[in-house]
Amino acid sequence: MTTEAAESPAYLSHKQIVLVMVGVMSGMLLAALDQSIVGTALPRITSELGGLDKLSWVVTAYLLTATAVTPLWGKISDLYGRRLIFQIAISIFLVGSALCGFSQSIEQLIAFRALQGIGGGGLFSIALSIIGDVIPPREPASGRTS
Repeated sequence: MTTEAAESPAYLSHKQIVLVMVGVMSGMLLAALDQSIVGTALPRITSELGGLDKLSWVVTAYLLTATAVTPLWGKISDLYGRRLIFQIAISIFLVGSALCGFSQSIEQLIAFRALQGIGGGGLFSIALSIIGDVIPPREPASGRTS
């Protein structure tokens, strides 16, 4: 065995990459669908909870927590592994989503959207990190001229 073969990284097969990409894209789709659905329904939801004047807080709670925890999710996934942390982020996001559905007041909705944002911040950042880990870098084309 040559030293070059021993030093070359082990890449996943095409079938494995496709499987990983389907899982990662499913997680990202989850967050994107939530934003689309909630964005459309949020004015009615907040008015039924008697807090239309606090509509901006519901949106801001999600965005603020998602933005604040994004770098933390990246560091935690570096330390403990991307798959486990991605699954935890999905779980937190889903728990936050379910709790938002059971909200009885606008304050609860704001708090649960913040919890959902904590999970949502991990969905996109870890998904992009997983893609970066799984897709091999392109080899420079030797002998090619522009």
